[in-house]
Amino acid sequence: MVAISVEYKGDLRCVARHEPSGAQIDTCAPKDNHGAGDRFSPTDLLAASLATCIATVLGIYARQKEWNLDGMCIDVKKEMAASGIRRIASLALEIWIPIPLSAEDRAKVEKVAHTCPVHMSLHPDIDVPMTFHWKE
Repeated sequence: MVAISVEYKGDLRCVARHEPSGAQIDTCAPKDNHGAGDRFSPTDLLAASLATCIATVLGIYARQKEWNLDGMCIDVKKEMAASGIRRIASLALEIWIPIPLSAEDRAKVEKVAHTCPVHMSLHPDIDVPMTFHWKE
């Protein structure tokens, strides 16, 4: 178990503290939902969590294979639902793998990315397309 505490600071801003390390993240509501949009929003953090989770599990897999993925980049584009309840509709990812891999290894890397814990925890109504860019 990991404890995280959140304090509401007013003006639609919060501070989340990671109890084991003391690290903290400031959040703010986005401009399109009454906030200033000058910090990560809670839904931005979910998008960032997905991308960092994928990077982490791919790093673990690469370590097991003795590959160096330093420099791997992942961009995520969050899209909110246009109607109905306010929710994330899509988290589209572009993943740049900095090493050449065989077709077989590419398939394994894609499977690992699709089974990271954050991805597996998302509601199935959230579209999560992943585009991989492979070094030749």
